[in-house]
Amino acid sequence: MSYEAEMFAKMRMPSREEVEEQLLIALFKNGGVVKEFAKGDEVVTQIADFFMLNSEQRSFELQTVYRKENRIKKSNLWNRLLYRAAHSLSKQSFVSLPSQTFKITGQKEWMLTENGFDEALKLRGLPESEKEVLPIKSFEVERYSQRLISKRKPANYKPFSIHEASVKPSLQSVRLRSFRRAVMQAYNCSCAVCGLKLRAPDSEIWEAEAAHIIPHSAKGKDDIWNGLSLCRLHHWTFDVGWFSVANNRKIIVSEKIADLPDESAQMFGNNVLAQLKEKEITLPLNPNLWPDESALEWHRNHVLK
Repeated sequence: MSYEAEMFAKMRMPSREEVEEQLLIALFKNGGVVKEFAKGDEVVTQIADFFMLNSEQRSFELQTVYRKENRIKKSNLWNRLLYRAAHSLSKQSFVSLPSQTFKITGQKEWMLTENGFDEALKLRGLPESEKEVLPIKSFEVERYSQRLISKRKPANYKPFSIHEASVKPSLQSVRLRSFRRAVMQAYNCSCAVCGLKLRAPDSEIWEAEAAHIIPHSAKGKDDIWNGLSLCRLHHWTFDVGWFSVANNRKIIVSEKIADLPDESAQMFGNNVLAQLKEKEITLPLNPNLWPDESALEWHRNHVLK
């Protein structure tokens, strides 16, 4: 038995497998990421509290003697166990290593993979369908969304995926969530129409949503050029055809507004549709991320009423 394993046993620490489960749950609760473990970190404390570790178990330090250098290296036993559990999860493809995450996000963090997300959902007793609505990061989604943001728009870009072969549901889920994340990042989580930017008080759920210009039902692609960030009100009114957008950014309101009763579309005494006329949407600073003109034209011709 190694010195480290001996100390784990002597201090009656939880098993690595038990810590792995709680680490997956902690990642789930923390939006899919946790920082590299350091004494006093919130996640370090949370998991220690779950196992009801006493003060000695939390503070005990391993001592490694380096004779050639005539020094002793000390490391916290509880943090070491957390690291061992996290590293084991990475070998099982449940989390990415901090070095891998850093290459994508610039942050040294442990991050759930899609497999890890699935495992965390099982531990929480939730169906896999919750992936589509929960604001939790995964390594694959972060990687794919960064590709969408950084990719140069092809000169012959077409916003349809008519000839694309059938895609596995798991890959389709990654692509759709990556599309949402990329669009939200490009528009800084704000509505392109009204500018509303509002987050839930205790989570990374934003009021604005990523909207497809050409919907999936019409074979619209999941990429940045077929998307807009819209608040829920303007997402719905855009999808049902109450307004569209011209290539010069100006909003075109449906002529059917004239048929609405006086009490319709009112908010705080104003007609929320009428006040959109001739206003311009706000686009990302980078022109490469602007919506495709042919996608907007399709929306004007097929959705605008």
